[in-house]
Amino acid sequence: MIYLILGLILFLGMHSIHMVAPDLRARVIARGGGRGAWMWPYTGIAGAGFVLIILGYALARQDSTFLYFPPPALRHLALIVMLPVFPLLLAALLKGRIGQIVRHPMLFATILWGAAHLMANGTLADLLLFGSFLVWAFLDRQALLRRDGEATVASKNWGRNDAIAIACGLALYLAFIGGLHALLFGVSPI
Repeated sequence: MIYLILGLILFLGMHSIHMVAPDLRARVIARGGGRGAWMWPYTGIAGAGFVLIILGYALARQDSTFLYFPPPALRHLALIVMLPVFPLLLAALLKGRIGQIVRHPMLFATILWGAAHLMANGTLADLLLFGSFLVWAFLDRQALLRRDGEATVASKNWGRNDAIAIACGLALYLAFIGGLHALLFGVSPI
């Protein structure tokens, strides 16, 4: 479990710096000689954290304490909550109307992902992994919404990027339901 906890601290900690020290990135870049002075350490620490999360969760899952046993209805609800996750992730990359409406769609997708997985899984390892990401994404999204202030949704029409995000996101969802999740993670969501 220690690898999982250490990985979460490193990965989420690096991704939280802008919440606690918003000008640190600019200061490091100005003092350290360019973007590389920030990006290399940031990427290295976050990457090490990501590897530790994967390793730590795989190890912790083998012998984790059950905190609760989700009823089947909650597991079915988790499948519904997961439905918009992939389209939202793609909408964060493909700028369009969805991103304007949702505001920070990747963080919103992470919140839904964490909540859905907590509905379907009840071990301590699950609570640490999915709960940590859910809480972090919620706090990060709130901080960004406060920073951005009241945003008005521009009059941009739905376009190609939105259609791609929805179509490809739903295709990814179906692929994960259809066996990709079991192939990658050893557990079928159905």
